[in-house]
Amino acid sequence: MADPSFDPHALLAESRVGVLATLKADGRPQLSPVWPAYDRDAGVILVSSGATTAKVANLRRDPRAALEVTSADTWQWATAECTATVIGPGTDPHGPEVQALVDYYRVAAGEHPDWAEYRSVMVAERRVLIRMAVDRVYGAKVD
Repeated sequence: MADPSFDPHALLAESRVGVLATLKADGRPQLSPVWPAYDRDAGVILVSSGATTAKVANLRRDPRAALEVTSADTWQWATAECTATVIGPGTDPHGPEVQALVDYYRVAAGEHPDWAEYRSVMVAERRVLIRMAVDRVYGAKVD
């Protein structure tokens, strides 16, 4: 039986690993493991990715996405249905696209020991930020 006091937003906020579902051109789902950062107050989920990944290509074509997270004991799960925007890749280590990745890193992991190196790597690796506006959240805790 599901626990009515369960808050799927809280599970999204504490989870550091999830599965992102995007839509392939033929309509089938494409699933990717990701490391999300959920800003509940802003209603957005942030994910960093390489610019040439399938998930990014899919989201540029169709911004609909869903992110699923599960508790470590697997007795809780939460899904966020989202509309995504892909930011980047940036060519300037101090440009807005790379700054968005810096902001993501701070939310997801805290302070980086060498921001200049991080910024340089984000440009060299052609990293992008996937910013997903959360449209709906649901989930359950099973007893």
